[in-house]
Amino acid sequence: MPDTSSSLHLFADVLARVHAACRALAAEASWPEGIDFSRVVVEPPRDPSHGDMATNAAMVLAKEARAKPRDLAEQIAERLRTDALIAKVDVAGPGFINLTLKPAAWAEALRTVLLEGADYGRIRGGSKVNVEYVSANPTGPMHVGHCRGAVFGDALASLLQFAGHDVTREYYINDAGAQVDVLARSAFLRYREALGEDIGAIPEGLYPGDYLKPVGAALAKEHGDKLLAMTEAQWLPTVRAKAIATMMDEIKDDLAALNIRHDMFFSERSLIEGGNNKVAETIDFLRAKGDIYEGRLPPPKGAPVEDWEDREQLLFRATAYGDDVDRPLIKSDNSYTYFASDIAYHKNKFDRGFAEMIDVWGADHGGYIKRMQAAVKATTSGKGSLDVKIVQLVKLLRNGEPVKMSKRSGDFVTLREVVDEVGQDAVRFMMLYRKNDAVLDFDLAKVMEQSRDNPVFYVQYGHARGHSIFRNARAELFPELPEDADKRIAWLGESALERLSDPAELDLLKRIAIYPRMLEAAAGAHEPHRIAFYLYDLASEFHALWTKGRDLPYLRFIINNDAQLTKSRLAMVQGVVSVLASGLAILGVHAPDEMR
Repeated sequence: MPDTSSSLHLFADVLARVHAACRALAAEASWPEGIDFSRVVVEPPRDPSHGDMATNAAMVLAKEARAKPRDLAEQIAERLRTDALIAKVDVAGPGFINLTLKPAAWAEALRTVLLEGADYGRIRGGSKVNVEYVSANPTGPMHVGHCRGAVFGDALASLLQFAGHDVTREYYINDAGAQVDVLARSAFLRYREALGEDIGAIPEGLYPGDYLKPVGAALAKEHGDKLLAMTEAQWLPTVRAKAIATMMDEIKDDLAALNIRHDMFFSERSLIEGGNNKVAETIDFLRAKGDIYEGRLPPPKGAPVEDWEDREQLLFRATAYGDDVDRPLIKSDNSYTYFASDIAYHKNKFDRGFAEMIDVWGADHGGYIKRMQAAVKATTSGKGSLDVKIVQLVKLLRNGEPVKMSKRSGDFVTLREVVDEVGQDAVRFMMLYRKNDAVLDFDLAKVMEQSRDNPVFYVQYGHARGHSIFRNARAELFPELPEDADKRIAWLGESALERLSDPAELDLLKRIAIYPRMLEAAAGAHEPHRIAFYLYDLASEFHALWTKGRDLPYLRFIINNDAQLTKSRLAMVQGVVSVLASGLAILGVHAPDEMR
């Protein structure tokens, strides 16, 4: 398993103990050589009443051990019962092993948090990963749907970086298709308008929003009326380049409002221009492998298929790599299909050293996944992998009612309008507070509420409440309590953490201890929403313990006549604060020390 920072977190520690017990059994019983112990995991049980952790060791090793899973589980359990960290071991069902740890284990887990600080849960030694996200066509301002993909991709990249991977954040600029020619014609209309012409209603098929007026004005200032004397073939490249550059500048500004910045902007046009046609090279590469042939596609069943033509044409043998049908690469007008350019682009990623690729796509691209994964298998000879994460639609509401469209964009609400209204933090957190492939209801009014029903407020308030407790402790009992986080953590590291013994305290410590395991699982599944869910649960338990202290004075964080217990509880508060700050940072959300 990957190396996790300077000391093992609790779940990794227990997993190592389970592995040791299994290896000892393997040596004793002469199991076959080369057994894969990486399939053995230790996870929180679905039902907390079953214990603190559960392992599948007996279930996955029974075949190699030539034993029934239940019998093997009993053998493993017998060894684990002698472990000083484990209070109780139970075998359940067909062979699951449930573990209950001694209370001291949770105190030591908190000590690990204090020792590691911002590195708690960080994993060392990942792979090189390319995460491509947003990649909106540069034909207009970004809308709310783009916003969700942008936040998801950015948070996923940050999560993978925290999990030790070398991540490149990439944006693919679709600047070579017919849509950018439509953009140019739309901008040219606004250019004529800027020169004083009454253009009337925007013709059908052109982009109607006001956002192209500045492009038209800039063209008029730069070229005067010279473009009017040119044919479309003459002015189109100039207008197209100006419009794309302006739209990309606006897109980058919109993304910056969400604190999203890409490492690489890759132009689709660069694949075919400059005397180095990468699309043709990729087709030749696939032809040499026998993955391309001349043939006819059968007529589609059901609804019409966009890329089907009843003619002899150049086809990629996608069915050899798991797709449903073979796919065309060249249209009847001899131009490349979008798919041909996408194959070349992904081969280019692999050639740049990215064997692991993640693409974040919109909801309308689900049918494209199989063919793209087939292409990656073919162009990398199976050495590359492509995981496509589909981001579903966002329903924008205000107090439960749909929000009207933007005048500026013409037919949608822009990303910038939403960020300007509710703020970067609310947008980022709430875009992740639902799994990426589920439709998201985003209510502009509810994300501004200061209540438990507003997850981003509730989590940020948990961090601020922790700092409020520190301020109160400094005023009432510990004037020497450092304000500097590193110095405070070092001071609290000397606490008698074994004093944390109340069930409510132990539950909170258990939640903190799960953080590294949760991050590992979230990174492995490419699911940053798990962090948002976890942070809300952690904040909820913290707020609940604070509330209990109002009714039960012995549970208060500050006990004026027991400095030692207070210091231990402040260490627990620091554990909460550290983990909330860490998780929020991965999501790109601020962790405030105060909230007004």
